[in-house]
Amino acid sequence: MRFHIITIFPDIFDSYLNESIIGRAIKNKHISIKFYNPRDFIKTPQNNYRPVDDKPYGGGPGMVMRAEPILKAVESVLSKLKAKKLVKLKTIIFSPSGKKFTTLYAKQAAKKYTDIILISGRYEGIDARVKKIFKAEDISIGDYVLTGGELPAMVLLDSISRQIPGVLGKYESLEEERVSSSEVYTRPEILKYTPRGRGKKTKNYKVPKVLLSGNHKKIEEWKQRK
Repeated sequence: MRFHIITIFPDIFDSYLNESIIGRAIKNKHISIKFYNPRDFIKTPQNNYRPVDDKPYGGGPGMVMRAEPILKAVESVLSKLKAKKLVKLKTIIFSPSGKKFTTLYAKQAAKKYTDIILISGRYEGIDARVKKIFKAEDISIGDYVLTGGELPAMVLLDSISRQIPGVLGKYESLEEERVSSSEVYTRPEILKYTPRGRGKKTKNYKVPKVLLSGNHKKIEEWKQRK
């Protein structure tokens, strides 16, 4: 799977992508990630200022990301993919009003596409013509507003990558493919804890007996209830 991320802040991704499972997936070439900064597609004027935003038509607060730099960034991706065989491409723009992202969406994307373009907006959003030209899909990761599309891009990248064979390795397994619960426990069996403050008594916090029973049927039933 090849991810193409369009953002004016590519450095935001550095620490996350270099660690843990995603970092290992990149190293093992299960996924690849490339960044395209819209500022790089603007002709530099004499003052070296390369604006990617402008005032919205019709008035309103804030600024809107201009279409031209983003269009050129996407075109750069497309030109590189021409040499590839059997390219199945998906283009995504992030919006609070978009289709809700789910694990099912991640699974389908991992199976259906070879390349995904993630356009990370900023300010008040992206000129709507970008979506129309590339027939991009609006995706939302939740009913809230964020400063930019970089965090949603990381969420999709992480969730979709997990569905790609080899990314999780032999040790890890997909949590969503097995019965889990909101309550999980590990050693010690009895946790002794004394709250701070004078006169506080030590309490014993125990692992539920069913998880220690060895009765897999009852354990699965307990997990289902939770």
